[in-house]
Amino acid sequence: MQLPDFWRHTAFREESSVCCTVFVKKIETMKAEIISVGTEILLGEITDTNAAYIASELPSLGIDLYWVTQVGDNRGRLVSILKRAWDRSDLIIVSGGLGPTEDDLTRESIAEMLGEDMEIDSDLEKWLRDLFSRFGYEMPECNLKQANLIPSAKAIPNPRGSAPGWWVKQGGKTLLAMPGPPGEMQRMWAEEIKDELRRSIDSAVIVSRTLKILGLGEAGVDEMISHLLSSSNPSIGVYAKPTGIELRLTAKAETQQAADGMVAPLEAEIRSIFGENIWGTDDEIMEKVVGDLLREKSLTLATMESCTGGLLASVLTDVPGSSAYFKGGLVSYSNEMKIAFGVERDIIDEHGAVSRQVAEAMARAVRDRLGADVGVGLTGIAGPEEIEDKPVGTIYIGVTDGTITRSTHTIFPQHRPRIKRYGATVALSELRRFLIDSQTDSK
Repeated sequence: MQLPDFWRHTAFREESSVCCTVFVKKIETMKAEIISVGTEILLGEITDTNAAYIASELPSLGIDLYWVTQVGDNRGRLVSILKRAWDRSDLIIVSGGLGPTEDDLTRESIAEMLGEDMEIDSDLEKWLRDLFSRFGYEMPECNLKQANLIPSAKAIPNPRGSAPGWWVKQGGKTLLAMPGPPGEMQRMWAEEIKDELRRSIDSAVIVSRTLKILGLGEAGVDEMISHLLSSSNPSIGVYAKPTGIELRLTAKAETQQAADGMVAPLEAEIRSIFGENIWGTDDEIMEKVVGDLLREKSLTLATMESCTGGLLASVLTDVPGSSAYFKGGLVSYSNEMKIAFGVERDIIDEHGAVSRQVAEAMARAVRDRLGADVGVGLTGIAGPEEIEDKPVGTIYIGVTDGTITRSTHTIFPQHRPRIKRYGATVALSELRRFLIDSQTDSK
């Protein structure tokens, strides 16, 4: 989308043609605070993913995050929170409350906190009216509030919505206000804010590296690296996630190169300890790792699931381009459907539907039925009651390429949604191990 003409307004041409270049002076350290605005967050109707996203972005800029606050759509409380943040932090990042309705109060609250009056910016107003006109609508007058600015604020472009952000600079403090919808907020941060902050801050660089582990418990992982945990820079954090255990290695130094140099030997030592239990790093997701292996080997995949109800197939198809290797998935929730899809009744009668033998039979059956190179079968107990004298959380997974068949068994005693998600994750992990170990390539 081409940015509207008003972004080239003379107010933005102080030292550079790039918006926001001059709004932040260099500082030696920057103490940051995040404020998430929205009553729906406090009611549990939505998850505050914006704060998590921003928090994950700040370390690479060398910015220390001290506080995260959630506040509802109440002007008095929001002003109070903003005043406290302004007193104790160098950088305040606000998300939410920039919409056109009466309960969108972020602009008004910032103006009150700073003691400044808002005025309609004519260029912003023109852009808003043109935006609605392009879609064949007349702009509701309530949207006019989104064209407001205070003297110390500069507008931040938002090509994905009708709510420009605010970049406020006053008295050595910086306040950023961004829209609440994650797609708008993340785009604004990535394209309009992050690089400008990086160029404006003269501080240490914080580098983080995340190693993802599956097949070991949190206590076991902690014990295996106990001799490394006393290090403060670089440091190691151990976190239990739905997809396994994550180790976050963090180093702080004056330059990116120096921080990278501190993390590298620590990562090498940890890799030597855990070997293939480390399945990914940073933002990698298991389904993408598995998909890349299938592409690399030119193999196709088919799945048959019971207790996960199609979740494994759903996760696999979350990866763009997965149709190149994923032929399809079958959900055989009942024994009758397992038999209809090719699992022999005798195997179910002899070993039970939740068993290693049935998982392997499911893998063979779906591979044959869908004509894939590799088949995966998954059966288990998501609860709330035991089946066949096996505990809730029992999961069996089978993998076959027609020549080699392998299976595994795990118990994850949690509630249904977590058991299902964990089952899909373990299935992907076993498939990854199978593909790494197997010499099978498509002919």
